[in-house]
Amino acid sequence: MPVGLVTLEIHLSNAHSLKDKRQILRSLKDRLRGQFNVAVAELDHQELWQRAVVGVVSLSSDAHHLEQSLRAVILESERLLGRDLVGHEMEFF
Repeated sequence: MPVGLVTLEIHLSNAHSLKDKRQILRSLKDRLRGQFNVAVAELDHQELWQRAVVGVVSLSSDAHHLEQSLRAVILESERLLGRDLVGHEMEFF
């Protein structure tokens, strides 16, 4: 059974505090969880208020469906974050 991981590198130029950052990330995580039924967590830079690395994980019995779902997650993240999304990576295990 394949497991897919998307790592999102985010630079929040408009965040001026950890509270701002958490509000933006909470909105992103809630949207991705609700729309795609994936697990989402902040993985790195928890102490910095303008940087974040967010991981999105899903699994499926069909590798093609899994890849399509994670590509949709990336597209939605790009739509929600705009220029704040500075990079992403997709891996399968």
